[in-house]
Amino acid sequence: MPEPGSNDAHSHSATLKRLEQSSGRLAANAIARMDETLPWYRAMPPENRSWIGLVAQAGIAAFTEWFRHPETPQAISTDVFGTAPRELTRAITLRQTVEMVRTTIEVMETAIDEVAAPGDEAVLREALLVYAREIAFATAQVYAQAAEARGAWDARLESLVVNAVLSGEADEGAVSRAAALGWNSPEHVCVVLGTAPDGDSELTVEAIRRAARHAKLQVLTGVLGDRLVVIAGGSDNPLAVAKALIGPYAAGPVVAGPVVPDLLAATRSAQASAAGLKACSAWQDAPRPVLADDLLPERAIAGDPAAREQLVEEIYRPLEEAGSALLETLSVYLEQASSLEGAARMLFVHPNTVRYRLRRVTDVTGWSPSDVRSAFTLRIALILGRLADGDPQA
Repeated sequence: MPEPGSNDAHSHSATLKRLEQSSGRLAANAIARMDETLPWYRAMPPENRSWIGLVAQAGIAAFTEWFRHPETPQAISTDVFGTAPRELTRAITLRQTVEMVRTTIEVMETAIDEVAAPGDEAVLREALLVYAREIAFATAQVYAQAAEARGAWDARLESLVVNAVLSGEADEGAVSRAAALGWNSPEHVCVVLGTAPDGDSELTVEAIRRAARHAKLQVLTGVLGDRLVVIAGGSDNPLAVAKALIGPYAAGPVVAGPVVPDLLAATRSAQASAAGLKACSAWQDAPRPVLADDLLPERAIAGDPAAREQLVEEIYRPLEEAGSALLETLSVYLEQASSLEGAARMLFVHPNTVRYRLRRVTDVTGWSPSDVRSAFTLRIALILGRLADGDPQA
């Protein structure tokens, strides 16, 4: 920079004075150029346009101050963007901000010959180039900080929603928070639970998001303790959802809860999947992933009241309503080690009659007595149903 007392210093002082006098006009010209060349600026509401105008004025004022004392470090991001509210970074994109800055710099460049004192044009042009670089860095910094703040806030918000669903405290507040995160209230929702991998939980969450995008699912997810929780929406097939998202889970069981209609009902799916995860160790050959409903007998034995009620209401009661013959035949068949002939002898009927009644059991309950796993489920349902009939408190 020019030495004090030199001709260059005199030119610099003259340029600085003319720059100060021209700052208002330059800002007005920049705003006019934006209105002329930037369609998104013209479409903005007046309040946001006024904030952008203040940013442009602050940018020119900051350049003037920087030109006055170029050797003094300047907090450009504070000087320029501090004049506008933080919400402005949500109202205009980074690309739009770059266009705004570029337009303002271009207006200042075209005025260099007019503003600079004679012989000082090159100095002002060089200073403007350096300042343009600094303002570009400042712009990137502002948006990076805003993105980090939004990301941290969104993560906390998402964790609140996931925890509310898992703990049974989901309410309209949780729905509102989910909506703020982009949850569009899909018709089909289920909860998938498993063990979280070691390492950075943010990387795990991002991996779930990538898998969800590929599967065209909406997700709310988080790592709670050692569990990776995913609330998934957009599919009525919970097993397919779990298979699509299983990649980021650590080794061990992954359990998908039943499909429910919305986020408020997701607590039911979460509780079923949590109970299934707890009981999964009792079924060593369980597939991965596995449906919580496929773990109903283990869940019931482990003390899950919802599983016990579901087995009674979905298996025992329909068989009871279909007639005593089905209940008696199923009970005898199971006691006779799944032998048609043995059951027929005990019931004093033809084996074909037993076969027909067992087909009716499958039609009524959806569980086949001839399948080992289904037979186990049916046996537990019969036991629980009899206990419920024998003791109203059971």
